[in-house]
Amino acid sequence: MKHKAILSPGLFFIGDELKGENVSKSQRTLGDLAGIFEDQAAYGRMPAEQLAYEVYSYLPEREGTPGGLYFGITRLYPGKVGNEYFMTKGHFHRLEDRAEYYWGLEGEGMLILMDRERNTWAERMVPGSLHYIPGGVAHRVTNTGSGILSFAACWPSDAGHNYEEIANEGFSARLIEENGTPKLR
Repeated sequence: MKHKAILSPGLFFIGDELKGENVSKSQRTLGDLAGIFEDQAAYGRMPAEQLAYEVYSYLPEREGTPGGLYFGITRLYPGKVGNEYFMTKGHFHRLEDRAEYYWGLEGEGMLILMDRERNTWAERMVPGSLHYIPGGVAHRVTNTGSGILSFAACWPSDAGHNYEEIANEGFSARLIEENGTPKLR
């Protein structure tokens, strides 16, 4: 009989960063977010190279593997385009019945959700908040604070991402700042 060794952890999240073997990091600039903000004139005046958010991902399974899980941390920078907060691109899952969890690590923001009937609602994100995103619900995050908003996510490795539908159709409501307060409009 062979016994396995006791291993040290190879993956850590320290503060709001994910570190370890096979962790990838991607970045999105404002230039990568063309078409998602309502005020295109204000968007055009902003530097395309300005960092909007970065994502640390740990993907231990090949994409499409049933039964696997992925883990990630997103750091969304503060800012606005016109009166609309910086946000992630937003997506449905390619396999529509796949759910996901988000939880707040740092900062404050809103998780915006939209079902297939285009009903839209938002949930406040703060450190320690836990958000269940059911299958068939599109989701994106906005940073409503003055510092970085970071949140973690866990999703099935076979879920996939459908960014195209949101890029083409958008969400049915937008989160804007009105009189210093976030409002879903």
